[in-house]
Amino acid sequence: MSKHPGYAFKSTVDPRWSGQTIECYLATTFSHSSIGQWMERLEAGELTVEGRVVSGGRLLRAGQEVVWHRPGWEEPPVPLEVEWLYEDHHLLAVAKPSGLPTLPGGGFYQNTLLGKVLQRDPGARPLHRLGRATSGVVLFARTDQAARNLSVAWPSFRKVYRALVTGSPPWMEWTESTPIGPVPYAKLGTLHAACPTGKSAKTHFQVLERRSCQETLLEAILLTGRPHQIRIHAAAAGHPLVDDPIYQVGGIPRSDSAGLPGDGGYWLHAHRLHLTHPVDGRVILLEAPVPERLRMQEEGRLK
Repeated sequence: MSKHPGYAFKSTVDPRWSGQTIECYLATTFSHSSIGQWMERLEAGELTVEGRVVSGGRLLRAGQEVVWHRPGWEEPPVPLEVEWLYEDHHLLAVAKPSGLPTLPGGGFYQNTLLGKVLQRDPGARPLHRLGRATSGVVLFARTDQAARNLSVAWPSFRKVYRALVTGSPPWMEWTESTPIGPVPYAKLGTLHAACPTGKSAKTHFQVLERRSCQETLLEAILLTGRPHQIRIHAAAAGHPLVDDPIYQVGGIPRSDSAGLPGDGGYWLHAHRLHLTHPVDGRVILLEAPVPERLRMQEEGRLK
């Protein structure tokens, strides 16, 4: 484990909270923690208003700066072995292992793919992100020119995934177009899922291998880029990813789920990324080695 030194979270009191207690303000504005948890932090001296430590019951005024001085914590261990797939003056591509967060957040600040890459290249910037449990290709820009051009061209690049789903779909290939948008979710307030009023989304699926009536290996090509799109669209088609802790048939959150989007258990891999070089125009194919569970039988024999 690595020790994070702590962090100062700052906020400014909105006029509607003028005259209200600090614990009510915190529990409502930052609902990831209960009022009891905020009271414990107040008692521990972790909160300041205008630079002074305060306790519970403090009444707030509009415009005051509230700071939570979060103490340091031990970051959970994660797999840090990444494979460098490609690099030139403008680009860097790596293969991320399942379990390693792409970016800081959720208690992870140093143990991330970005942290690992910055040790090698302090100027690199990720062009996209993969879910913590998703493995595969992640592309970084090393120059401003590359970052600008890639951001514009990103929707046109071909992004090919592998996914292990439950059951045996009745089709060899199909395109799923269920809209995706935020829906109520107790753990977070809202969560992206199948939603009639959501944004348009398209994923093309093709069966690679039917392993049994319980599992099927699919290739998934992203035609749009909504959050958790492949997980949601596979479930919307009636075949959630094997052991997905959140999404059920229909592409909606399970009613009994207390999980977070970063929780693992499912198998999803960003296998290939086809792109045009942002500076010299070359066509590049980036490919991350496929985890054993997601290999087809003939690929296993060839290994």
